[in-house]
Amino acid sequence: MDPLLVGKAITTADGGHVHLLPRYGNRHGLVAGATGTGKTVTLMTLAEGFSRIGVPVFLADVKGDVAGLAVPGTANEKLQARIEQIGIDGWAPEGSPVVFWDLYGKLGHPVRTTVSEMGPTLLSRILELNDTQSGVIDIAFKLADDRGLLLLDLDDLRALLNLVAAERKTVSTEYGLVSPQSIGAIQRALLRLEQDGGDHFFGEPALELHDLMRTTHDGRGVVGILAADQLVLRPRLYSSFLLWLLSELFESLPEVGDLEKPRLVFVFDEAHLLFDDAPPALQQRIEQVVRIIRSKGVGVYFCSQFPDDVPDDILGQLGNRVQHALRAFTPRDQKAVRTAAETFVANPHLDVAQAIGRLGTGEALVSTLQDKGVPMPVEHTLVAPPRCRMGAITDAERAQVRAASPLGTKYDTAVNRESAAELLARRAETATAQAGAPAAKSDKEAAAQEGGMGRAVNEWLFGTKRRQGVVQAAGKQAARTITNRIVRGILGGILK
Repeated sequence: MDPLLVGKAITTADGGHVHLLPRYGNRHGLVAGATGTGKTVTLMTLAEGFSRIGVPVFLADVKGDVAGLAVPGTANEKLQARIEQIGIDGWAPEGSPVVFWDLYGKLGHPVRTTVSEMGPTLLSRILELNDTQSGVIDIAFKLADDRGLLLLDLDDLRALLNLVAAERKTVSTEYGLVSPQSIGAIQRALLRLEQDGGDHFFGEPALELHDLMRTTHDGRGVVGILAADQLVLRPRLYSSFLLWLLSELFESLPEVGDLEKPRLVFVFDEAHLLFDDAPPALQQRIEQVVRIIRSKGVGVYFCSQFPDDVPDDILGQLGNRVQHALRAFTPRDQKAVRTAAETFVANPHLDVAQAIGRLGTGEALVSTLQDKGVPMPVEHTLVAPPRCRMGAITDAERAQVRAASPLGTKYDTAVNRESAAELLARRAETATAQAGAPAAKSDKEAAAQEGGMGRAVNEWLFGTKRRQGVVQAAGKQAARTITNRIVRGILGGILK
């Protein structure tokens, strides 16, 4: 299989090409350098190269220019001079097969997952909760498992928190202490996430991983581009989403060992956001995923300004390195330059520390794994230009690419099936109905009792067919009295 052309070495006299071997593409990599030194173009060159050999790629578009992979570039004199200088045969403008994704569903197909799939650890990080509040999330998830409650979207999580609040004493006894203050803080965090549009991320249909690992009919790997210009403004949501996606790949894909080429290349741009404020347990998890996911055929490539943005335990696992220019203006920059220089295999013809500060735009220090996995000595390299457009695309071009995607009918329309929110609401209605039933029965009985008493009074006053009532008896007695008086009066008169 043809190697991926990275560029042309200008350190040595022969000026040979610098390649990345596909069979070592799953050994991970790092692309570092200051802003404006050409990191994005290098990523596009690598993405194109992997796509041409049938390897799907997933990367985030933080600035909006990575979307240019979808359309052919435009040759000009400067670009043609670079092509001739490097000696690229058969170069022609060409776009790559691309699928656009967007957590907010505006610039690409919506990317969704369920609350259950995200899990309590990453969800707590997205919500920026402290340890105590994260513990309450752990308890809530355990309660949901025990009660058989399906957590799909934020409505389900909010309903679950209401259940925890309603049964706080019981939950505190069985699972651990839960305070009203912690529940209130989590609910406020959910509200902030919802206001920022994060609720679009949770729901169904959830993303299926095999849709990120598609190839075209002619065998080219599909490049998945995540619109992240707005997402990156929520650093924890951005980094937690990519980490979740990487974890899902780690847990779902089978072991395949070393292949001729990776099954997927995963690019993590703005990598420092992943490690900023990451607790030790989470950082250990990242290290574990990066170390083992290679055996599942996935290559992870981190992109950041400084190489020391990536912890040493993870940096040591990145076999393919592309270092663009660093300007040593501050002590922090000087330390980063030394770190970058120390991580390369020495080249007797090159002073790495000095070269890093003198690199021009489109130039880089490159070291990739060669035969038997041995890293090559670092080379000052003129990076090859991509064949796509090196810049943003228009709304019409994006719409055209999105309309041609086969995944629109699958993901563009949200589905809201019955889950925890609906189930708990129905249970509440049932409980209310059952509580109201005895009261209704008592009212009927009271009415019946009132009706029975009324009949008794009526019968006592007016009587029934079988016996006289008080009124009837009194009437008859009065009639008798009057009759007797009349009779006595008449008889008395007669007798006189």
